[in-house]
Amino acid sequence: MSLELVAASSAITLALVFYTIGVFSERRAGFLKKSHVILFWCGLVFDTTGTTIMTNIAQTSGATGFGIHAISGLAAIILMLIHAVWATVTFLRRNERAEKTFHTFSTLVWLLWLVPYIIGLLVGIPAIHLRAVCAVGTSVIVVSAFAMVLFRRAKTRKSH
Repeated sequence: MSLELVAASSAITLALVFYTIGVFSERRAGFLKKSHVILFWCGLVFDTTGTTIMTNIAQTSGATGFGIHAISGLAAIILMLIHAVWATVTFLRRNERAEKTFHTFSTLVWLLWLVPYIIGLLVGIPAIHLRAVCAVGTSVIVVSAFAMVLFRRAKTRKSH
């Protein structure tokens, strides 16, 4: 494995760690803290860094086209940017109603971000090495299962 690939994989995995901690600590707290906003921005920076390195690797290796993984990855970065900006604005304004809306959006963005992460994982691990179509289907199933659990838990908490 090349040093470039290790750096890219590490950066994207750090994005997963920062973003997951940010989203779930914000969910647990029930309101936005400065630390959540910082974690969202860190997740975006690491994901963008890792994706940029991966793009360079793909271009260097002569890969052509703009496949579903690239499209979903770009969409995820755009959503993360919108999410981080909205988190910053919501935090600075201290609007309780906006924070509740943000809370749901935060979880949705995290779930959507997982799709390209899981696709890359499934396609990139030699022992698994699924074809792109199978990886997309598998990632959507896994993320859907996460979504059902997360939103069912949230619904159960609200009814108590």
